[in-house]
This record gives sequence, structure tokens and C-alpha cells, in this order.
Amino acid sequence: MILTTTPTVEGRTIAAYQGIVFGEVIAGVNVIKDFAAGLTNFFGGRSNTYEEELMSAREQALKELEQRANAMGADAVIGIDVDYEVLGSDNGMLMVTVSGTAVKLS
Repeated sequence: MILTTTPTVEGRTIAAYQGIVFGEVIAGVNVIKDFAAGLTNFFGGRSNTYEEELMSAREQALKELEQRANAMGADAVIGIDVDYEVLGSDNGMLMVTVSGTAVKLS
């Protein structure tokens, strides 16, 4: 499965558009991770804790998008867009959504 942010796949022709496809993940950040990130915020530097959580959520969302596109009979997903949001009363939840157009290639 080809996943790309571009509107085409170089060297390939789009034979059919299968439809819009999505992948969504909502991940909670637990108290221990939040505490560790707070220390990084206080002392400065990058928060590996939050970066790992972000990378994991993005990878899961892309995997879900790929599975849904595969179920539609697609060979590729083009025009992929990735969005991030924080949710919850204390912003303790991270939402990652990915969307694109599932296509058949020739």
C-alpha cells in the first residue's frame, strides 16, 4: 500500500477513486508521563515522553487508515492530511486524525 501526501503517485496512473478514508486515534497521557513531561518543562529541553506518545498515535492512525483503504480494495492513499488535537477537561487526551483519498492504480 502506497501512502502519500501528494495528489498523485509518480509513474502510476489513478484508475479509480475508492473514496475518502480516515484513521483516528485518541490516546490518554497518564499521570506518570504527565509528571515526567512537567519536569522537562521546568528544566527545559525536549519531552521524549510526549514525543513518543505523539509518534505512537500517528503510526496507529496511519495503520488504521491503511487497513480501511485495503478493505476498500485500494492500492494507495493519496493527499494524506494529518491533524492533531488535545481533548479533555485537563487536555490529557491526544487525538490524531489522518485522512486521504483511497485509489486504485493501473
